[in-house]
Amino acid sequence: MPSELQKKLDYVNAYRENRLKAAQDVLENHSLYKELVSICFSPQDKNNHKACWILEFVSYEELNWLQPHLDFFCSNLKVLKDESSLRPIAKVVQLLIKSHYKKNENCIKLSEENLQDCIEASFDWLISDVKVATKAYSIRTLYILGNHYDWIHPELKVIIDKDFGDHSAAYKAVAKEVLKKIK
Repeated sequence: MPSELQKKLDYVNAYRENRLKAAQDVLENHSLYKELVSICFSPQDKNNHKACWILEFVSYEELNWLQPHLDFFCSNLKVLKDESSLRPIAKVVQLLIKSHYKKNENCIKLSEENLQDCIEASFDWLISDVKVATKAYSIRTLYILGNHYDWIHPELKVIIDKDFGDHSAAYKAVAKEVLKKIK
């Protein structure tokens, strides 16, 4: 028998207000959160991509809810292949990395292993054949990480320079923005 969350996800579609309503349901019922994270990294689940959409919206409001699940989240980034799952998860990774490097007590604290998983996934997404939004989030995430790992900016620059001519205007805009900062 499907869980309460699975029933909700069955009715989620790509309309923003529909995704926001499902996220609000999770925000109002924290007990659904662990299952939501689990479904995100279950590619065989028919609602996998919908769970990722909802996790992104929940993360804007309650990113700290992910703290107890970070090892699971980060170590499973590599299992995602579906384009509809990658974009929202790439955004959540960017939010996590931004939070990790902030200087206040409400920040997410990632372990070194979590950070390495995020670096690996972001580079994989950047060099894979995925849509531009996932690549854009990856570029911005790697830029932030490169401020703390001296080898990342040179690698990022090489990849951006090599791929620049093959991408859309949106990719080029993000690439130019980041290249200005790292040159």
